[in-house]
Amino acid sequence: MTLYKCIYLSPIGRISLIATDKVLLGAWFEGQSHFEAHISETPQDEKNQLLQEACQWLDAYFKGENPSVPSFLSGQGTAFQKQVWQQLEKIPYGQTSTYATIAEQINSLSARAVGGAIGKNPLSIFVPCHRVLASNGKMTGYAAGIDKKIWLLEHEKSKGVM
Repeated sequence: MTLYKCIYLSPIGRISLIATDKVLLGAWFEGQSHFEAHISETPQDEKNQLLQEACQWLDAYFKGENPSVPSFLSGQGTAFQKQVWQQLEKIPYGQTSTYATIAEQINSLSARAVGGAIGKNPLSIFVPCHRVLASNGKMTGYAAGIDKKIWLLEHEKSKGVM
């Protein structure tokens, strides 16, 4: 399986995108926690069709559009992590949820475990982990940094797409 990589220049930092010919495996802000986790081989530094589509999706997102969750995502993780990530995809653009709410939705007794799974989300922005807050509404945890989480939430709210 050949891996491809490109760097997307977003308004808040460089995003490393890694894909095969069929799926996007990851989208990480450079320097974030778990950067390029589970990527065991060195990707080719070139865009393929799927990376071009991922860049177009990010272009639309950063222009303030609300692109639907692409079908070409395939983050690598445990069954529990994938269950949590599926819930993240259901949080509407410009809105937020909480770790406790997601735990309740998947019948987990631990909001902390949900937070751990969210922190390992390999598809930043595509799978909107930035939309999850603490139960008291505070900004907590974001693998790329709270400053990026705040920017993304303000970006979505300022576009008025709800």
